[in-house]
Amino acid sequence: MKKLYISMILSLGAAMGFTSCDDLFEPAQENLKDVDQMYDDSKFAQGFLVNVYRNIPAYYDNSDYATDDAVTNETDNAFRKMTSGSWTSDNDPTSQWVNSLNSVQNLNLFLENVDKVNWANDPETAELFRLRTIAEARGLRALFMTYLLRSHSGITADGQLTGVPILDHYLTVDDDFNMPRASFDDCVKFILEDLDFAQENLPMEYESIGTDDPVPAPFDKITSKPGTYNRVMGHYSRLLINGLACRAIRSRLLLLAASPAYDASATTWEDAANAAAGVLDHIGGTAGMDATGVTYYCNTTEIDNMSDGTNPKEIIWRESVNKNNTEQEEANFPPSLYGNGRMNPTQNLVDAFPMANGYPISDERGKYDATQPYAGRDPRLAHYIIYNGAAEGVNNTAIYTGSDATTADGLNKRETSTRTGYYMKKRLRMDVNMDPSMKQGQNHFKPRFRYTEIFLNYAEAANEVWGPRGNGGHSYSAYDVIKAIRHRALGIDSDPYLEECAANPDKMRELIRNERRLELCFESFRFWDLRRWKANLNEAARGMNITNNNVYNEIATVESRLFESYMYYGPIPMTELLKFSNLKQNQGW
Repeated sequence: MKKLYISMILSLGAAMGFTSCDDLFEPAQENLKDVDQMYDDSKFAQGFLVNVYRNIPAYYDNSDYATDDAVTNETDNAFRKMTSGSWTSDNDPTSQWVNSLNSVQNLNLFLENVDKVNWANDPETAELFRLRTIAEARGLRALFMTYLLRSHSGITADGQLTGVPILDHYLTVDDDFNMPRASFDDCVKFILEDLDFAQENLPMEYESIGTDDPVPAPFDKITSKPGTYNRVMGHYSRLLINGLACRAIRSRLLLLAASPAYDASATTWEDAANAAAGVLDHIGGTAGMDATGVTYYCNTTEIDNMSDGTNPKEIIWRESVNKNNTEQEEANFPPSLYGNGRMNPTQNLVDAFPMANGYPISDERGKYDATQPYAGRDPRLAHYIIYNGAAEGVNNTAIYTGSDATTADGLNKRETSTRTGYYMKKRLRMDVNMDPSMKQGQNHFKPRFRYTEIFLNYAEAANEVWGPRGNGGHSYSAYDVIKAIRHRALGIDSDPYLEECAANPDKMRELIRNERRLELCFESFRFWDLRRWKANLNEAARGMNITNNNVYNEIATVESRLFESYMYYGPIPMTELLKFSNLKQNQGW
């Protein structure tokens, strides 16, 4: 993969300030002499890792546009084009081939040089830095390998479940770049070995200890000094990958590997359930569920008081806080609030929210009234979606979304208007003011892992292996998790619909998947979930037109979906197949 090597050099060049054009296009071995600088400059060495952190794929990738949950009014959006049949092996907006393989290359380069770095004059401090950064690098390599598997693993022409090439060392121009793809199971094994090492050698969370406290194991074998421990493993490092984040990566990986699309793998639902429990036990299971986790993105006091890398209770790992920011609101506010209205939720998603008593709107016991479709609904609907008549923004502006609305918020009024009769509210802060004459941003952050995801991972896997009420020796079951999630969302103690579902694993599966759809909507899970479940990718996106402000007319098809069954697995880039004969393509591409 000589192109991969060159891309890696370009990436490092950007990070290290390479300026020679000859260096960029002639990836000779002498280029690596620049790496020598890291040996005597620990900040330069850490810059290798910083560069990789920046390449972690965005949590909000907007792949929801390719599902039955949302469409976009952005005409040239890559995911919108995917839905009309333009997804090919040389036009793949889901690809992680270059980004993640380059990142793995950078991490391998770091790992092969880390022992030469003079991390600190104090030997104990230096050893702690060495150990932590090696564990960081291996944890990050596991993360990028997981992204690669999600995007590119699949069934090849010979019927084998196949992963991606395993890069376990830094490739140079002297290596054979014509590498085959490893088996899916071998890739999972490789990732788990990295996670094992990282978990053993990183603290669960980066927290400083008191001057009289003992240094926790296994770091007490290196130093007995709290000050030395705190310098490396204390609160200064909070935004870095830690043991808890590695456990969350394990949960995400094994849920993928246990799913129907990967049923030929050696990973079991029990493996996935136990991996999720490894995260949840850290907070005491369902007792540790954050009561305000539903609105993690707009808990204003909590967000505005975040400092020194602290996490809200809902968050396992996150990016840094963006202060005075308007990015999400500019993209997604309705036009009346001076936004571009990009993410348009579908009627499909709106219909998935139950009534406030927990029954689906299709169940007469829920008492759904089609003439007042938003009355008496699950409170998450109002938290996550702007519907007709909702009062939003700093001035509680009424948003009217029907085709006869007098503002640009109405259906298809302009290029920034909704196409479905709805706007996204999740991810946004209503105290952001986008009025150009008095524009005021607010603090935002993007998660990397939320506890809610892991709770839902556990519920899905536990139901499959132990049934709704089984717990496999843990202190909570799939039923317990979904009961806690629905109690948090709906505020109900009596949930007869849940009790109904808990008597049947198939009905419970349906409920768990729906709760996952609601709790994680607009967080870039739906597209990947539908594929790993081998579910229907072709459900047309529906909308709602409101006329005379109170007549509701469903739009049967706002946007069709044209996916083929082989698209449960993504492609290997055609450019790589043309160069390297040992790479095999997934079926259908």
